[in-house]
Amino acid sequence: METTFLILEDGTTFTGKGFGKRAPLYTELDTQPLFGEVVFNTSMCGYQQILTDPSYHGQMVVMTSPHIGNYGCEPLFSESTHCPIAVPSSALIIRSLYEGPLPLERVSLDAFMKESGVCGISGVDTRALTLHLREKGSCNALLLCNGHTSLTMSEKTQALKTLSSLPSISERNLIEGVSVRAPLVDPPSSVPTPTSPIIRFALVDFGIKSSIIAELYKRNAAVTLLPSSSTSEEVLSHNCDALFLSNGPGDPMMLPEAVAMTKTVMESLPTVGICLGHQILTLALGGKTAKMKFGHHGANHPVRDLFSGRTFVTSQNHGYMSEASSLPSCVLPWFINANDQSIEGLWHKEKPIASVQFHPEASPGPHDGSWIFDRFISIAQGEKS
Repeated sequence: METTFLILEDGTTFTGKGFGKRAPLYTELDTQPLFGEVVFNTSMCGYQQILTDPSYHGQMVVMTSPHIGNYGCEPLFSESTHCPIAVPSSALIIRSLYEGPLPLERVSLDAFMKESGVCGISGVDTRALTLHLREKGSCNALLLCNGHTSLTMSEKTQALKTLSSLPSISERNLIEGVSVRAPLVDPPSSVPTPTSPIIRFALVDFGIKSSIIAELYKRNAAVTLLPSSSTSEEVLSHNCDALFLSNGPGDPMMLPEAVAMTKTVMESLPTVGICLGHQILTLALGGKTAKMKFGHHGANHPVRDLFSGRTFVTSQNHGYMSEASSLPSCVLPWFINANDQSIEGLWHKEKPIASVQFHPEASPGPHDGSWIFDRFISIAQGEKS
C-alpha cells in the first residue's frame, strides 16, 4: 500500500495509503490526472452500491463511517448493471480498510477496486476532511503518489497548478459516460421482467441505478430504457405510457437538450423523475436549480411529506437542488428536507407530473420510501392530484 496524497484545490493535503488501483504518479499529472469533486457520504454501509452508482460519476467519495469493507463485495450489490462504466466513482476515501476474512462468495473491497480500475486512499482523517468540506463546500481534488512518503513544495505547487486548470463539476457533462448508447426494451434486472405489464415507462437513462428498474418490475411495470440524448420524437416513437427521468451525475444546467425533450414530452405523457430527473423536470417546468454547498449524500436524511405531514428517513445523493422561489404557481412542493428545508419533491396541480429528489429505491428502512413507486405508477396511469 503505497503512500498516496489527496490534494484539495485550496491546498489542503491529506496523506494516506493507496488501495485498489494505484493512483497516478506525480510525473503523470499532465497526461492523466485523477481528479473529481470531493463529497462526503454519511452512510454506514453500502460502499459498493455507492461506488457503482452512476450519479457519483466525476466524484471522489469520502465515507464518514470509519471502518469500510467489512462485508466484502459481490456482483449482486452493483448499481451499474446498464452503465458503460462498471464503477463510475472517481475514487474512494476512507479512514480504515478492512482486510479480514469474508464469506466465500465475496471478494475484498481492495480486490474489487483493483479489478474495476478504481483508486482508493485509506488512513485519511475523514472527520477532519468532512468538517473541512462542510465549512468550505465540496471542491475538486487530485489523488496522486510520487514513490516517496512526502510531497516536495515544488510537487505540491505543480499539482495545484494542474488542479486549477481542471473543470469544476458544473462545467462537466458527465452523462455520456454513464448512459446506455441504444434503446433497450425490458433491460435485464435482478427481478424478472413483467410478462403482462400494466404500464410501460419510457425511461430516459442519465445514469440509471439498477435497483430503480427492479422496483418498477416488482410492480408489474415494463421499461424501455433510452439514451440520454433521445429527442422528444424518439421518446414518443416507442409508444410508451409515461416518461420516467432517471437519476444521474452533474449539473442539470449542462443538459439543455434533455430539458427541451422533457418540456415537449410532458405535454403528451405523464412524467415522473428521480434525483437528476427531478432537477431536469424543475427546469422543464420553468423553475431554476442551484448548486448546494456540500449537497446531500447518505442514508439518513429526514424528509417531510407536505401532503400527509409524515416525516421519514431517506437515502440521498445530489449536489444541486430546485429553487423554491422559482417554481411556477401550478407546481407545489411535495416534500421538503427536514434539516435545511430544501425542496425534495414536486407535484403538478393540474397535470400528471411529479418527482422526488431523494432515492426511494434505496431507503434505509429499508422500505420507507418504496411507496413512491406505487404513486409514480398511479400518476403514469393518469392521476393528477
